[in-house]
Amino acid sequence: MKKVIPKLLLSGLMILVTGIPLVIAQAVNVQSGEIPEEITITIDEALQIALINNYMLRKGLLDIETAEAQIREAWGSVYPQVAASGNYTRNLQTPNPFAGSDAGGLFETLGALEWLAFNEAARTDGDPNTEPIPIDEFFDRQRAGFEEAGVTPPGLDGGNPFAVENQFQFGISVNQTIYNGAAFAAIRGARQVRELNEEQIKLDQQNVADQIRTSFYTALLAKEQVNVLRSSVERLRETVEETAKAVQAGILSKYDRISAEVELVNLETSLIEVENQSELAVKNLALQLGIPTKTKVNLRGSLEYNDSMLPETLDSQMAYEIALQQRPDVRQTDGLIELLNVEQDITRSGYLPTVSAFANAAYIGQVPSNRTTVRPVEGQDFTFTSESRRFFDNSYWNPAVAVGIQFNWTIFNGFQTRMRVEQNKISIRQAEIDKEFQKNAIYLEIDQAVKNLENSLRRIQSQERNIEQAKLNYEFALSRLQEGVGTPLQERQASSLLDQSRVNYLSAVYDYLVALSNYEKAIGKPILND
Repeated sequence: MKKVIPKLLLSGLMILVTGIPLVIAQAVNVQSGEIPEEITITIDEALQIALINNYMLRKGLLDIETAEAQIREAWGSVYPQVAASGNYTRNLQTPNPFAGSDAGGLFETLGALEWLAFNEAARTDGDPNTEPIPIDEFFDRQRAGFEEAGVTPPGLDGGNPFAVENQFQFGISVNQTIYNGAAFAAIRGARQVRELNEEQIKLDQQNVADQIRTSFYTALLAKEQVNVLRSSVERLRETVEETAKAVQAGILSKYDRISAEVELVNLETSLIEVENQSELAVKNLALQLGIPTKTKVNLRGSLEYNDSMLPETLDSQMAYEIALQQRPDVRQTDGLIELLNVEQDITRSGYLPTVSAFANAAYIGQVPSNRTTVRPVEGQDFTFTSESRRFFDNSYWNPAVAVGIQFNWTIFNGFQTRMRVEQNKISIRQAEIDKEFQKNAIYLEIDQAVKNLENSLRRIQSQERNIEQAKLNYEFALSRLQEGVGTPLQERQASSLLDQSRVNYLSAVYDYLVALSNYEKAIGKPILND
């Protein structure tokens, strides 16, 4: 026969079960694949599911992909830069470049030269029928020849002879960085960012694993406490039946029977509440794992202590040395300091020049709308003919190629670079102070974790002895009741003490396992051996 669990013990159970941290996130996506309606998992299997399915870890992997893309982007700044360009211009009206200058008579001078050349040829050709002519007659006969051919040569139509209506330019340029201190330092910085993200993934894994272990042990503790309470209810039912028989036989009073029945109803009510809290604890674990809450999750394991659960060392100084080697956040701090040094190198690159080589190639076209050309007929004075050139005629299109070295160097910028370097140095010193504080905080965390382990271990050892005493006490009270020298109240009190001892033992093991999880997180122990 068993007595109801005291209110203080039941209240502690409620706080323990309902105090589970809520889910890591409101929305956790389930990995593709069918989820069975019922699964049974161990603590290691729960960890493996979380490492694959936890939303924060999946998101962290995307950060690593982003860092990889940033590295490739940083390398792009030192790769050859190739650009193509093209443009077309339609000149609706072009000013005369010689307007307002004495060069306006240039074309008249050119015409006079043609007249002189004609007269010189007339005097020297030996033909008596050709004689030199005045300049006015030369221009009149030349104009008549143009009119007879039906053409108007450029320069004689009153327009701008230098005007070209259509202008085209197509080009390609190549620029190759020879030296740029900022670009090369940026590549190092991008690699450092990737390493920081990788360490963050490891840190997130340890945080998630610690949360999963705590939730798993909490759900397991709730299940074990349900078993203890259910066993207590069964024993109390037997006591109620025995008490009822004793009342009928006149051995006990009705008061003893009614007291036992009231006690049974209270205990059954407590059992219903604890069973509900146990179910909620398992569903909360499932949600943290990314498993649909409608899936029935069975936990495989028990809250029992054995010596294999002891960590490799409980020496705080030795554990501290291990933590400095294993903890991802320590490596993150070192990586952050290195990243700040890279940033300082980028700033210092402002003192140095940048050198690059370039090559430009272009194809330029100046194509007039009127592509008709006029030329004299050989052997016939003042007789002209015309022809139309193609759009891509070589006389309109010309290539252009240029190569060179470009050099830029900021000699003085008002001490701006120097002041930015000073700011970088201050940031590095601040990060070093943070590292010093972090080391002290880690030692304190480990020292506290070791003390929690030692305290929990002493509680376990104490409760193991206490359970043995409680069992003997209950067996003695039950024997006295069966022999008629004991009372049901004494038996129920002994039963209550036994159940309380069992719950205390389970709580001590639970505290030890949670403390062990915190200890492993504190020293940065890898999540899984494989």
